[in-house]
Amino acid sequence: MSTNPSPQRIAIIGGGPAGLMAAEVIAREGGDTVAVTVFERMPSVGRKLLMAGRGGLNITHSEAIERFHTRYRAAEGWMRTALEAFPPSALVQWCEALGQPTFVGSSGRVFPRAMKASPLLRAWLTRLNDLGVTMKPRAEWAGWAADGTLRFADGGIYAADATVLALGGASWPRLGADGTWATLLSDIAITPLQPANCGFHVDWSEHFRSRHAGSPLKRIALSFAGQTIRGEAMIGAQGIEGGAIYALSARLRDAIARDGAAELLIDLRPDMDDAELHEKLSQPRRGASLANFLRKQINLPPVAIGLIQEALHGGSTASLETLVRGLRLRLTAPFGLARAISTAGGIALDELDQHLMLRKRPGVFVAGEMLDWEAPTGGYLLQGCMATGVAAGHGVLRWLRQAHPA
Repeated sequence: MSTNPSPQRIAIIGGGPAGLMAAEVIAREGGDTVAVTVFERMPSVGRKLLMAGRGGLNITHSEAIERFHTRYRAAEGWMRTALEAFPPSALVQWCEALGQPTFVGSSGRVFPRAMKASPLLRAWLTRLNDLGVTMKPRAEWAGWAADGTLRFADGGIYAADATVLALGGASWPRLGADGTWATLLSDIAITPLQPANCGFHVDWSEHFRSRHAGSPLKRIALSFAGQTIRGEAMIGAQGIEGGAIYALSARLRDAIARDGAAELLIDLRPDMDDAELHEKLSQPRRGASLANFLRKQINLPPVAIGLIQEALHGGSTASLETLVRGLRLRLTAPFGLARAISTAGGIALDELDQHLMLRKRPGVFVAGEMLDWEAPTGGYLLQGCMATGVAAGHGVLRWLRQAHPA
């Protein structure tokens, strides 16, 4: 009498978006032939997803797909395959199938109507449970034993037929991903992990810091290396950060690594044309202080006026018109990984086959921020994690079919 074979055991190491998506793909398409277990070092899964949703969960972006691909910079070539297999439209459909309808914001970013991540995560975990996926929280992966079984920090072991590593990058380490996995992959080439979508240190004077730390810079334009971004930034005690800064952070970080510092240009009134700005700043001051003159003539807020005063006190001889249109701000270093939104660097592409399997460890696949790619905020980060999770999941299923043909 024939018996059904035991299901093949699949280990997902890491319960973030990439790991959970890989688990869903494998469990849904593998059916009764697989037993999927997600191992997560934290007490619960999806913690960084929940954090990302605190200000409104930006799941993807609605721009044209060819433009979308370019957001991954040096990784565009190999990320394109994953994104074509699971594009933004597929992520929107996936979200809506979980009972979370979406909308496109004025910036082109896509959000669930609920805005928060918690309803989406709850629905997702319910689906995974219905698919038979087992969750193992407080399970910290500690590498492989001599016989190839997975080891865990509590002394536990697990023999897997295939494994997906989805341990994240190293940003926001208190949420679970701290990059220590690199020490467990000493035979794998790893591009050094660096902060991405981060703020930067500025050597403010004590006077400026005490008056303006915590102040937002609104309706500005930032320029560096031929790229200009309109948006907002936030002045902090140690430097500057915020959405417009994050959009330029990769170029700024690389320039600082190369040159020791980077000079950012800030247009404090991008909505005012040159002729109007020139006319207003050419008016006589009639005894008014610089602050009052700038406030009355061009409606500059105190923090913007403070930046101009900081530049003048630092020895700038530029005209007021030049300072308003292109104030030069010297950035000395990026903020560290603990404050970064995401991580650059990771496992080098050459270490992987086209299905995201490690060449040196057959049956072990990689997804998410562990891979060497970066992208700006705006939905590109989550899309990249989800798409590589789908790719790794399909890679596992293909591997199982080859290793155990029917």
